[in-house]
Amino acid sequence: MVHELRSIDGLATVAEAMDLMRQHRVNALAVNRRDDTDEVGLVSVSDIARDVIGPNRSAERVSVYEIMSKPVVTLPPDMLARYAVRLLVRFDISRAVVVDRDRNPLGIVTMRDLVLGRSPE
Repeated sequence: MVHELRSIDGLATVAEAMDLMRQHRVNALAVNRRDDTDEVGLVSVSDIARDVIGPNRSAERVSVYEIMSKPVVTLPPDMLARYAVRLLVRFDISRAVVVDRDRNPLGIVTMRDLVLGRSPE
């Protein structure tokens, strides 16, 4: 799991998200919950490519909330890797947000992390 979770507000622009991704060398950002009843979102490089770059939209004019995935698959921090892999495979996804019991995001885990056992960044 990547322990230093990078997150962004849903009202931020995609250009701001891209800058944050470049700065921290990450492929996805958690999108902050608006309040306690909201769920965590996720915006990835693939989302940006598919929904902004491909259709030739302006990254400065598109908000993160317009292209993010929400709700996203979340995992508890103590889930065994083999079960986390099964879950990601079942839903054909490459990453999930790790959350605590109060649904606060702790990090992002990728299929690569789980399969290759990459140490935390």
